[in-house]
Amino acid sequence: MDFFAYRDRELFCEDVQLDDLAESVGTPAYVYSRQTIVRHYRKLEEAFAWARPLICYSVKACANLAVLRLLAGLGSGFDVVSSGEIRRVLKAGGDVSRIVFAGVGKTDAEIEDAARRDIHLFTVESEPELDVIEQTASSLHTRVRVALRVNPDVDPHTHTYVTTGKRENKFGVDLERARRVLAGRARFRHIDFVGVHAHIGSQITTVEPYVEALTRVVRFVEEQERSGLRIETIDIGGGFGIFYKGGEARTAEEYSAAIRPLLEPLERHLIMEPGRFIVGNAGVLLTRVLFVKESGDKRFVVVDAGMNDLIRPALYEAEHRVWPTRPPFAPDEAEGKKLGRADIVGPVCESADFLALDRPFPEVRRGELLAVFSAGAYGMTMSSNYNDRPRAPEVLVEGEDFRIIRRRETLDDLTRFEI
Repeated sequence: MDFFAYRDRELFCEDVQLDDLAESVGTPAYVYSRQTIVRHYRKLEEAFAWARPLICYSVKACANLAVLRLLAGLGSGFDVVSSGEIRRVLKAGGDVSRIVFAGVGKTDAEIEDAARRDIHLFTVESEPELDVIEQTASSLHTRVRVALRVNPDVDPHTHTYVTTGKRENKFGVDLERARRVLAGRARFRHIDFVGVHAHIGSQITTVEPYVEALTRVVRFVEEQERSGLRIETIDIGGGFGIFYKGGEARTAEEYSAAIRPLLEPLERHLIMEPGRFIVGNAGVLLTRVLFVKESGDKRFVVVDAGMNDLIRPALYEAEHRVWPTRPPFAPDEAEGKKLGRADIVGPVCESADFLALDRPFPEVRRGELLAVFSAGAYGMTMSSNYNDRPRAPEVLVEGEDFRIIRRRETLDDLTRFEI
């Protein structure tokens, strides 16, 4: 599914040798494959062709302007969660009429900004939010479209921090409250209730949670229609899992086949909000070995990328495949080899600063280049300047060429906005 491959024990992104790229741009660095992004977007288009969905890429996954411009050129819409993301999408050439705005804590200014721009719709997550949207639309003498986010109380069996569809999560409203909200919709004179939204989590690697959630959503939609409200749009969110270890995720075709029997008979407008599925396996984080340290029976491979560059292992206990770019053997040849174990750790002053723990890992030396795979989603967007470390550059590869799409921060950048 991606365009990263070892050729004669050298790692390439498309047709660019990554050691050569690192010599040019330095480390750490995020590297994205244009062909992979395009392929994954097209996979979703093809798998869900029966529904002709509005695919709204989730900007928070990877927000670089070049990536957004690429997706806008493919016809993508965008799922945003702030005014900053709206402006980023528009700067990249995105179509405002294909923007959906989610999030439980939209500010008054953000609601006004989006309403003035006439975005496709708001995903509304509470009754107080509806009140603010109504007041704003009234003051602007306009109407806005909303999809009420319902919480179907389904366990997606993913990490607790990326579970969003259970009753105890902060997102959306439970189905009983949703019924009361829609029954009282007449008081919202400037709001059109056009849809329901149900995003149950992220990195979901089985189809069953979607089937369970959408069975409840479909039942809810049919119930509303019997009461006189036709809901035209069903937004299924995103959350399709990707391969971090290999083999754990489902394909776009499998997700589509599972939910098609539920949604196709309804003949409603379908919105979906993939992020990780499109860009997760389209990126790697390149990092260089600083030291190899022995302590007791432990081996630590200390690298120049830290938790400020990729926080997912510390935050989500996420497992990213890490391997040298010029290894003695490729990763798929490692089984059966006698490998020592190592922690791959960064330079940040936190015990949680690691990229991988207790992994079978080949011998490496100072200066060797490592690749952290499946780092295209929630890598750069969640990075920080903790420990006053400049953030890494982003690089986009296309065939034999590459270009820097975000420059490396400098030490001067770290204090640029301080007074």
